[in-house]
Amino acid sequence: MKSNHESIFFNAQHSPIGAFASFTLGYPGANGGLGLELGKPADQNIYIGCTGREGSNYELLPFYAGSDNERQRYVQEEGESEAEPAALRSFPLDAVTREYKAASDKWRAGDLSFRILTQIQAVPDPDQATEEELKAALVPAVWAELTLDNTSGTEARTLFFGYQGNDPYSNMRRLDDTMPSGYCGIGQGLRTAIATEHAGTYSSLGFDMESILKPRSKAHHTFGLGSCGALLTEVPVGEKVTVRYAICFYQAGIVTSGLSGSYYYTRLFESIESVARYALEQFDAVDAASGQLEVEMEEVGLSEDQKFMIRHSVHSYYGSTELLDVQGKPVWIVNEGEYRMINTLDLTVDQLFFEMKMNPWTVRNVLDLFVGRYSYKDEVQEYGNPKKYEGGISFTHDMGVANVFSRPQYSAYEISEIEDCFSYMTQEQLTNWLLCALVYAGKTQDRSWLADKMAIIKSCFSSMLNRDHHNAGQRDGMMDLESSRTNGGAEITTYDSLDVSLGQSRRNIYIASKCWAVYVMLADLFEREGETELAGQAAEQAARCASTVTSGVEEDGTIPAILDGESVSRIIPAIEGLVYPYAAGLLEVYGKDSPHAGYLSALKKHLENILVPGVCLFADGGWQLSSTSINSWSSKIYLNQYVAREVLGVIQPEQHRAADYAHASWLKDPQNAYWAWSDQTHAGVVKGSRYYPRGVTSILWLEERRG
Repeated sequence: MKSNHESIFFNAQHSPIGAFASFTLGYPGANGGLGLELGKPADQNIYIGCTGREGSNYELLPFYAGSDNERQRYVQEEGESEAEPAALRSFPLDAVTREYKAASDKWRAGDLSFRILTQIQAVPDPDQATEEELKAALVPAVWAELTLDNTSGTEARTLFFGYQGNDPYSNMRRLDDTMPSGYCGIGQGLRTAIATEHAGTYSSLGFDMESILKPRSKAHHTFGLGSCGALLTEVPVGEKVTVRYAICFYQAGIVTSGLSGSYYYTRLFESIESVARYALEQFDAVDAASGQLEVEMEEVGLSEDQKFMIRHSVHSYYGSTELLDVQGKPVWIVNEGEYRMINTLDLTVDQLFFEMKMNPWTVRNVLDLFVGRYSYKDEVQEYGNPKKYEGGISFTHDMGVANVFSRPQYSAYEISEIEDCFSYMTQEQLTNWLLCALVYAGKTQDRSWLADKMAIIKSCFSSMLNRDHHNAGQRDGMMDLESSRTNGGAEITTYDSLDVSLGQSRRNIYIASKCWAVYVMLADLFEREGETELAGQAAEQAARCASTVTSGVEEDGTIPAILDGESVSRIIPAIEGLVYPYAAGLLEVYGKDSPHAGYLSALKKHLENILVPGVCLFADGGWQLSSTSINSWSSKIYLNQYVAREVLGVIQPEQHRAADYAHASWLKDPQNAYWAWSDQTHAGVVKGSRYYPRGVTSILWLEERRG
């Protein structure tokens, strides 16, 4: 039996850019399919197969589970069967192979091969791009080709690709009836479809796949009641035939509330039929560009485990993306996987590196909406003390959920009067907005945007100071005060379901690392902008923060997670904030003559001392983010691995190889594999954050060996 690490049967999302859609495939049974606006696979029967060599049955890839014959809904008594049932048989799992790449996914079994293609490309700025550039990037489709090699066969065989729709509100239909001559296709309602322009292919509908493959009459191919549809191709003796398909999605009209938005692609395509025609025309162009990320990974010299995790996370990231047209303006969204929360800011800050590489305008777009609709002002107070002091500006955790934009100044997630999951993340979201803004401004040199946002950035700096302490003389660079929005509760972090070691914001050295990064970057920005006094204040805060954390070092060289004199936890994300000044190009901060050299040295020793079994390593070698919890998030592990190796120089090849092997195995574990790329695990078993986009923190690995 294959180990988890060697298993090829895991779901992967194959998704258009900005369509919140996915053709998911890879986990045996009816566990994939064509999903639109879902936080999970569509759980449809997917039929990919051919006539067996002996001609008496049909062989399929193992992505169906059979189905009840809907015919019984209409037939009241036993009588003559509709037709002789076709015999469907899955290829044995050990007879199936898979070649999984960043933009392609190829399956082989017997004489059959099936390849899926998806786009990985920059999303052009709609305010600057041509219509053709937008159509090429945003066409809501993925591509596939199915090949049958019948060169050694003794009789003609049938090649087929289809699915059983499960939307109770839309029936299956043939696109032949609505497309020009030369095209054929099958689909469910107006939202999902598979189409081809292969000359020898025809479409068929039926109650099930068996009745499609062996109808009593060819006239039955147009039967309109069944929930199953397929495209079929006859492959003559002695020939090898390949059929190309477009797997298409479309959702017309207003799709969101709170802010009324439609999918941007509906400005470019008027129907799913027009999507199919355009996508089929683009097959060669998409195919030619599909290997670019693979080339980059090869040039950097990543291991096979690292390549797998990048591929897998990029696939799932695109499955959560959504580009809307809101009153004529583009609005970029990354939905939060299974939770479907809109632009969760603590995901935005981690997906920053991927989006800065691919399409920086999307970062600006999200930041602007946070300022315009999802910022607020509060007061602050000491924990347990009702007296309030001046606070300042911050930002919500998210913008809503499941295409419902929340009311201005409020998220869907945060509520008051609690101290754990679902409480406010005011301090962390303030740092997250600033980190995104400062990296964006530094990397793009977008002077116009920076000038427009400078007043907001200064307000954010004041808000940071007020959350340190209301008395300037007692500031030490760390968060000490709670937002008044907690109303007697306590602020939490993005590690919301973890114990206090990473769940509590106040006096947390993870939050401190982000505060340090903000102050370092603000000092640089203010200095460059001629704001000398503000630059000095920010530099002083960075020094205070570094000194406070460093003063917490204990005899064993480690630092408690919470600097409260009681914490026994040790955490890896103490180093997390180090990534941001580095990503912004402030490399001098990390030099041996830097005023922050002592802080960096202390964090390096801390990390080296906790990256040991029983502290922050699981038994399988995977990274345990907190010594006192089995809760870990793979996206955060990827980011902290980059910081460890590239920024701090903690290079332990054998340990890193073992960790990568473990982290890849987690994703392939049968308990996890249904959910494609997933984030939150308990000792390697997925417990939440499934079908998730944040794993693209792994893109940082392409930047290693720079420092």
